Amino acid sequence: MATDPFAATAAPGFDDPLGVLRACHRRIERQLATLGRLRRHLPEHHADHDARTAATAILRYFDTAAVHHHADEEQSLFPRLVRVAPDMANLAATLEREHVVLAARWLRIRPLLSAIVARSGAYLPAKGVAELCGAYATHIAREEDALLPRAAEALSAADLAAIGGEMAARRDLTPSALSV
Repeated sequence: MATDPFAATAAPGFDDPLGVLRACHRRIERQLATLGRLRRHLPEHHADHDARTAATAILRYFDTAAVHHHADEEQSLFPRLVRVAPDMANLAATLEREHVVLAARWLRIRPLLSAIVARSGAYLPAKGVAELCGAYATHIAREEDALLPRAAEALSAADLAAIGGEMAARRDLTPSALSV
């Protein structure tokens, strides 16, 4: 019997912090896809129930999990990786600058989503959504192509355990708990 490529798999736990970061990238991509669908939905359906539900979920994700994700990298992963692989300092600095850009782009979209939730607005600019989605796509590709593979080879088991513990603590969870 062939394996179902679409079967759900368990989310990695904090004992696999690099897996948690990759899983977070998939969730970011799903939320951004929802944002794109929401933008196309609004002109015809305005701030209907489906639009408010989608906007609420996007807000919740980017206000919490995405913030944790960037902190996981900047506070836990980057410093340890640069310590053992100094050649990664430029990439880490580039990724931190991209986090600032991503946050700024998010802050332009956030009030529009809040207005959808409150039924006081029903508009998302195509350009703003495309810029946020494009910036995240570039950022995620850079992390997955260059950062995470190097981290996997350079960091010790003790470093990874410490990173996972800090990630779990950031979310008030135990390290063995599943990712958020």
